[in-house]
Amino acid sequence: MKPRTPATFYGGAQGEVTKTVGHLMHRIVTELRRRIEQRMAVHGLTSAQWVPLWMLASGQGHTAQELTCIMHADAGSITRMLDRLEAKGLVERERSAGDRRVVELRLTAAGRATMRQVPPVLAEVNNAALAGFNAEEFALLKSFLERIHANVSQEETAPS
Repeated sequence: MKPRTPATFYGGAQGEVTKTVGHLMHRIVTELRRRIEQRMAVHGLTSAQWVPLWMLASGQGHTAQELTCIMHADAGSITRMLDRLEAKGLVERERSAGDRRVVELRLTAAGRATMRQVPPVLAEVNNAALAGFNAEEFALLKSFLERIHANVSQEETAPS
């Protein structure tokens, strides 16, 4: 993919930081996380707990190492979080039959039941955030966000 020419919407002035798209997106994500955290608390989950459960339930991770990479977290914090989830009876660990060095993770029946509570919470919070948008605006917003994500995901080389 050919690199795009950077836009010149910002000039680097002192007061611009709080007016940037990145700052606005950060504020939105922070508020969404806060609201999700409040609603997950009803189900006895913190964001540090429901996110890895979600990853396991959706097949995005099967080991602590995979969760560490996916979640951009350190191995120690993932291990401690898995200890808490195991103590709650939501996750179980088992040595891999194919490679005894690997410990595989899976949701217990209680973990799967808990995970059925997560999608409605996420839908409720996201739908509240999109109040007043029509279907066309929603599709346009998603396309803009996907384009921004593609731009920031492109590998960059540091200026020499």
